[in-house]
Amino acid sequence: MIAATARFSEQQLPPWRRAVLKVGSSLLAANGGGLSTQYAEAIAKFVAASHAAGREVVIVSSGAVAAGSAILREQPDSGAPMAERQALAALGQARLTGFWQSLVTRPVAQVLLTHDDLRNRRRYLNARTTLATLLRHKAVPVINENDTVSVDELKLGDNDNLAAIVAALVDADLLLIATDIDGLYDADPRKHADARPVEVVAQLSAELISIAGGSGSAVGTGGMRTKLEAAQRASASGIATVLFNGTRAEVLEALSRDRLVGTRIHAVRSRVAVRKHWLQNAMTEPGGIVVDAGAANAMIEKGASLLPGGVLGAEGDFRRGDLVEVLLRDERGTRRIARGISQYSAEDIRRVARRHSNDIQSVLGYNYGGNIIHRDDLALT
Repeated sequence: MIAATARFSEQQLPPWRRAVLKVGSSLLAANGGGLSTQYAEAIAKFVAASHAAGREVVIVSSGAVAAGSAILREQPDSGAPMAERQALAALGQARLTGFWQSLVTRPVAQVLLTHDDLRNRRRYLNARTTLATLLRHKAVPVINENDTVSVDELKLGDNDNLAAIVAALVDADLLLIATDIDGLYDADPRKHADARPVEVVAQLSAELISIAGGSGSAVGTGGMRTKLEAAQRASASGIATVLFNGTRAEVLEALSRDRLVGTRIHAVRSRVAVRKHWLQNAMTEPGGIVVDAGAANAMIEKGASLLPGGVLGAEGDFRRGDLVEVLLRDERGTRRIARGISQYSAEDIRRVARRHSNDIQSVLGYNYGGNIIHRDDLALT
């Protein structure tokens, strides 16, 4: 704990329906001897209260290496070989998942990701679909870096940035970062007794980020700097971030009442604006999906998704997850009306064109849902 002259006051938490909660090793391996419920129980109570309020929580959890270290009764030093840390992560991952399951009543789903999974558009889309399905089934996804197969991803503060990427992946309204200090200060409070709390950040500056130091925990891999970098990434995706002290049960209880004692970092733009800007300006694959007037009207006038029944065919050779043009073909000719992320390849679309959504499984032998393009992945042009 850090003792500073000034304390954080209570402020209103921004409204949210879905949040990503990042929990670091310092909160789960509190005494350095493996996983501990010392602070995790209060965090789990906040998750339960959020569920009771009809909200969804995705957890990004560190702690696999710490759990593996407890199994072997040895702690890796800061210079331990990558393979050693990966082996410890493999040993500890099952215990970490079981640890979370012991704390929450909803079923826990282990999801292991690498940054390569999230850089590749098709794998990104698959991960998003899986997480959305888990949330629909009222499961609690617990996400961690897939340390066992990562190479350079297992590095300082990686799960902070992973949490920001996941927040964008699941269209979260809020990124919650639980740490072991009260929030952001205008100077390092470990060195400056007069450091003052920074309760609201409209936009992160280079100066603020430079104030943050490195890792402050023997069992964790991140520090305040990586948390601010994660907040900056989330902000660019239209997602606000809050930093709070996960060691204080009263702070977590206040969060359950939508009250924050910590730092709130605003998003620079709205989530919808960020996504629509990308859809409207990113480079599309050659070709496109050809639709009839009925489908065009449903998308333009009603904001509907594109269903196979209104599709006439596909041009080009694009793949699932590609950004493609949507082309209206009628007596006036063919013209572009929208662009979006296709849930199916061009070949698949040709096979299910003019069919009902319920026929996709029987025609293809598999399905990725009833939409060719979901309305959230569609921008009118």
